[in-house]
This record gives sequence, C-alpha cells and structure tokens, in this order.
Amino acid sequence: MRTKSKLSFKKLPKEYGALCAMLPPRVIHDRSDYENTGEVAEAMAGFETEFTEDQADYFDTLCALLEAYESETAPPLKGTPLRNLKFLLNEHGASGSGLSSILGASRALGPMILRGERNLTLEHVKRLAEHFKVDPALFL
Repeated sequence: MRTKSKLSFKKLPKEYGALCAMLPPRVIHDRSDYENTGEVAEAMAGFETEFTEDQADYFDTLCALLEAYESETAPPLKGTPLRNLKFLLNEHGASGSGLSSILGASRALGPMILRGERNLTLEHVKRLAEHFKVDPALFL
C-alpha cells in the first residue's frame, strides 16, 4: 500500500467500512504489512480529538496490530546493547544519521555508536527506550 505521497488525515474516510476498504485490519505477517499499517496509523496519529467513533475504533485496532507485531519481532534481551540497537534501527529503516536524530545529537554520533567507537550514555538509553517503546534494559 505504500503511497508515493504522504497520507493525510483530512483525506481519510470517516466510516469504519470505508477505512477497512482502504486497508483491512488484519494480523501483520511481515515488514510490508507492518509498513502499510504504520503508514495509515501515522497519518491518524495526533488527530485523536478529531476522530469519529469509527476512526477511533479503527485507529485502536491498527495500534494493537502494530504492537502485537513489534512484541513478536522485538530483539531478545540476550542480545548485546549494540546488537539490539542495530536490530531496532533496521526494523524501523533508520541509519546512523537517523540514530543521531533520535538522540538529538550531532550527525557523527550515531555512526560512531554503531561502529562501537562511542558508548551509549544513560540519557541515550532513555531516549532510545522512549522512541522505540521498549524496555531500557535492551540497551544496558
């Protein structure tokens, strides 16, 4: 479903049936399903106060599906902090510069961390856990 132009909340249907016709809510099996579901959920995020009842139900369903997929594909706690970080970045299509953005740091810091030249600070761990919505222990 990935669209060439970004989806706009204002252009999304207001009725549940029409939303389901656009993207049927179903179990996420792979990265493509995850990205498609995420694209619609992202377009809706931040507009909760404007939702119709049908949009609210649909959004909640999409979020539950995304969370279920993320919990199934989350890296094991047995991985090293760097391995867990690389896994999550890969799952979210982010690079070293994307890591820098997440950390609110200079562009060079992310690649340096990924190469093992710099360690994560406690503040980095907090930001990463919040951004990826995971247990901070993944990075310790």
